[in-house]
Amino acid sequence: MNTKLKSIPKFRNEEEERRFWETHDSRNYVDWSKAERVRLPNLKPSTTSISLRLPITLLERIKVAANKRDVPYQSLIKIWLAEKTETR
Repeated sequence: MNTKLKSIPKFRNEEEERRFWETHDSRNYVDWSKAERVRLPNLKPSTTSISLRLPITLLERIKVAANKRDVPYQSLIKIWLAEKTETR
């Protein structure tokens, strides 16, 4: 990169930093050509609870399928949803 990079300001909190990066181009502050991929194996994804109304017969079929696989039915639902939403 030929242009001089700007220095990243100090932020009082995460919200202030978030607002800054929403309105500024990081290419002016970071030389991305020197970036390296990192792995964060212990990083836990954020989750949120949802309510989901299912017909009783569908829930019973899901529970039977989960029991055959020896997994909790909630886990099986998550697995199936993840499989169905994978990009190909």
